[in-house]
Amino acid sequence: MTNYLGIDIGTSAVKVLLVDNRGQVLDSHSESYGIDSPQPIWNEQNPNVWWNATVRVLKTLQARNEAAWPQVAAIGLSGQMHGAVCLDDQGQPLRPAILWNDGRAFQESATLNHLCPNIGHIAGVPAMPGFTAPKLLWLHQHEPDLFRQIHKVILPKDYVRLQLTGQYFTDVSDAAGTLWLDEAKRDWDDDILQACHLTRVQMPTLIEGNDNSGSLLENVAKELGLSSLVTVAGGAGDASAGGIGIGAINEGDAFLSLGTSGQIFVAKEQHLANPDAYIHAFAHALPNRWCHMACLLNGASPLQWFSSITSTPITTLLDEAESDYDIELSVYFLPYLTGERTPHNNPFATGSFQGVTGHTQRSDMTQAILEGIAFSFRDCLQALNQSDRPLTALGAIGGGAKSAFWLQILADVLNVPIHKYQGAETGPAMGAARLAILSHTQQDIKSVCAPPPVEAIYQPNSHRHDIYVNKHVHFSDLYQALSPTYGHTSR
Repeated sequence: MTNYLGIDIGTSAVKVLLVDNRGQVLDSHSESYGIDSPQPIWNEQNPNVWWNATVRVLKTLQARNEAAWPQVAAIGLSGQMHGAVCLDDQGQPLRPAILWNDGRAFQESATLNHLCPNIGHIAGVPAMPGFTAPKLLWLHQHEPDLFRQIHKVILPKDYVRLQLTGQYFTDVSDAAGTLWLDEAKRDWDDDILQACHLTRVQMPTLIEGNDNSGSLLENVAKELGLSSLVTVAGGAGDASAGGIGIGAINEGDAFLSLGTSGQIFVAKEQHLANPDAYIHAFAHALPNRWCHMACLLNGASPLQWFSSITSTPITTLLDEAESDYDIELSVYFLPYLTGERTPHNNPFATGSFQGVTGHTQRSDMTQAILEGIAFSFRDCLQALNQSDRPLTALGAIGGGAKSAFWLQILADVLNVPIHKYQGAETGPAMGAARLAILSHTQQDIKSVCAPPPVEAIYQPNSHRHDIYVNKHVHFSDLYQALSPTYGHTSR
């Protein structure tokens, strides 16, 4: 039996799935890593952290799957989007990668919007600090000697591809998040590149996610115990990979992602930009498909933060909050630990609790965090509804989808049924594995990317929704009241 690997280069961990030719998971493994924050609102990672972790995870899977491992025929890649990986002419990183949740390039974003006033319609969204293009303008301004040495600018998952194959490729869905892609044409835009003092020669070659980007280097294949005939698919940015994994490939298919960041993703059959609402109108990873996304910089990460500072496992926090749940709770949490994108475009926003008293319990604060993130998703849904038909259901993927309690809160806040699919927590890694299958077998896209079986449906409760509508108004008022206090931090 032929097998495949799906590798997801996430913000906090690399995750790898080993699947068979039907897409059934045979095994999985992951390894966590950290983020470096050398200054306020800066977030960076050394690209070799991703590669070294990937090698260790692959070797662990090899040791656990001696019979299945030699049958691996292709690898798919998924990864965190927007990261700026700058390489010299030897393919070596010139500096740590600047990540999607880095807010330093706020001035450069304004500059790029001024230089390219139509960028929101061409690239799918106005320039914001988290995207790749403003980061390169920042490097041009603040690290000019390094900037002059840049041979290639690639994305996080494509650095792993480079180590696997020696090739410079990226897929259009990941390229979409750079702001250098003409989304409708699915090609680099020379004018936006020129505004960033770059040319397409410094860009990787564009391919579709189900295309073949090359085979393993001989020495890498030997180290990983794989054949050098193993191919690597184009892959996808993590949002599109999540969509492929959950079967969101046709017009109107939608899901909600609860990873480190958060998204509401709607598959589209044509490119239609709505830049005023900060909706991301991007290329999907499969041919002739696009998507609309409302994106949160703070998905499940505030819950992980609270777990860390209270030295309490997330499962314990969730159990406590569910046991003590009170919908009339008057504790609120603004979840903007790393600023926010949709709908505020504010890299300086910060998180805060409101309504805490001497009687507030840890479980109350956990509930406030879960509700605060759900209210942020409501902001996203309202922004999407400006350009899309109201959604009739949302799939749920990512680590946060493990919690039935949280999914019910989301259904009540959003007033939309939430579908949890089998294997929803595998997220983008499953999409990467499916792209590996497509690139190797040329099977029918719809059959390979069918939705998994539904494990549970969380229907909204109308009474709780009415209460949450009023609580969301207070949540929004808190942001508006506090936003003048968010200070600008610059180098």
